Amino acid sequence: MNQQEPIRDARTLGIPKMLILGLQHMFAMFGATILVPIIVSKQYGLPLSIQTTLFFAGVGTLFFHLCTKLKVPAFLGSSFAFLGGFEMVGSLNTGIYATMSASDKLARACGGIVIAGLLYLILALIIKLAGVKKVMRFLPPVVTGPIIVCIGLSLAPSAISNASTNWPLALIALAIIVVCNIWGKGMVKIIPILLGVVGAYLVALIMHMSGMTNPDGSAILDFTEVASASFLGLPPFQLASFDLTAILVMAPIAIATMMEHIGDMSAISATVGQRFIEDPGLHRTLVGDGIATALAGMFGGPANTTYGENTGVLELSKVYDPRVIRIAACFAIVLSFIPKVADIIGSLPASIIGGISFILYGMISAIGVRNIVENQVDFTKSRNLIIAAVILVCGLGFSSGITFVVAGTSITLTGLAIAALAGIILNAILPGNDYVFGANPSGDQNRGIHQ
Repeated sequence: MNQQEPIRDARTLGIPKMLILGLQHMFAMFGATILVPIIVSKQYGLPLSIQTTLFFAGVGTLFFHLCTKLKVPAFLGSSFAFLGGFEMVGSLNTGIYATMSASDKLARACGGIVIAGLLYLILALIIKLAGVKKVMRFLPPVVTGPIIVCIGLSLAPSAISNASTNWPLALIALAIIVVCNIWGKGMVKIIPILLGVVGAYLVALIMHMSGMTNPDGSAILDFTEVASASFLGLPPFQLASFDLTAILVMAPIAIATMMEHIGDMSAISATVGQRFIEDPGLHRTLVGDGIATALAGMFGGPANTTYGENTGVLELSKVYDPRVIRIAACFAIVLSFIPKVADIIGSLPASIIGGISFILYGMISAIGVRNIVENQVDFTKSRNLIIAAVILVCGLGFSSGITFVVAGTSITLTGLAIAALAGIILNAILPGNDYVFGANPSGDQNRGIHQ
């Protein structure tokens, strides 16, 4: 079987195919993106809107592309890292929060998100002043590779949990993707994710109309919200409010998401074989992510982050043109004004999302392994083994993160943030660092940097 050549200018495929590719990226991000407001509203009692979330996922992605000179094929969706912060703000019941409405609590949580986004700009300024090459010396392949592996593997339980709601549907979605990607020709080979979604959804519809249910007895498809949704409607924007308590809860989470951002940029760079960390520059990608997050928070949306799901789609489709991502962003914005269509897509069974995730999340981890191999990391050396081991255990072991108290407020660092910090610190203090920046240009370029 011939290796599929990457497509860096999707215009050669024609506008109809570009639109289909954009639709595929939208489907890839949709499940996870709307899951954040669903959890925040149904479990934490804060009225975070799906429409608002979709709107700022699209607008934030477009802002990110403007900040990065339209070069980086990244999609920005809802960040799961801030769920702990939403839960904490939602459960506050002392002082002014004792009698505060859920809507006002959400406004203050979003104010903390605005400050978190601004912290990205501070790190971007440090990188701009010090130079990305000096900063990246603290992030050699032995650190970034295992972090990328953790990004994929940390999502694995989510894939299993979703798939387990209906294994037959999950396996059908997975099978369609595998068959289309391995044996498909032409456009079929390029859009396996979208075909997996559509094919499995049609099967789910047939099963539902036949009276079949999920193993737990629940309906395979639920159209309750679809029936009550209107065809057109503005997203319910809400201006953020600023309160020190909520800021101390939400803003420090940016430490975690900034470390994850660097890992995601390395993963995207490795996937498409371009040095995005140097060109357009890590400082620009951080500014784009920070502005997108602050903008979303200012008007009642969740924090944004670069999405690994869409990195998996890039690896699978081999279409690396950022224009396709921008088309997906426009689709997300349009959907945010059509509640009924958004709810129809939102009715996609969790099992199908789980089946798709088997491929997407695994692809991310495989990219991390490739990152290590192509950079020729020497694991016969104890220091490299120790660094990689600590990163992997921290990234996967601290599933609930670490919570500590600052000024009477609990703050949680995610497992990925702990892993990144541990890896960077160990690499800096352990003797025997044999990594020389620029000694392996092809490997450096695979990580997104170049001499």
